[in-house]
Amino acid sequence: MVTAIVFVKAEVARIPEVAEEIAALNGVSEVYSVTGTIDLIAMIRVSNHDQVAEIVADRLNKVPGVVSTETHIAFRAYSAHDLEAAFSLGG
Repeated sequence: MVTAIVFVKAEVARIPEVAEEIAALNGVSEVYSVTGTIDLIAMIRVSNHDQVAEIVADRLNKVPGVVSTETHIAFRAYSAHDLEAAFSLGG
């Protein structure tokens, strides 16, 4: 499983529509509207890197209202659930 985090800058007047269109793309698991220098964060979860390239370059970047993107590939995931399992001694 490959997880990519995509920072999206969008036309301000179209942020809700852009978010909905991105969220509807196959491979996009969720989209967050955020504060700061970017407008949206899209989470992509797919089986290989080629699919990330296809989603971002061929589809997400072509959504009307997307100004720019910055993609980050996750190496490892950490969560409270993962940490509990790591420190569990089976008891």
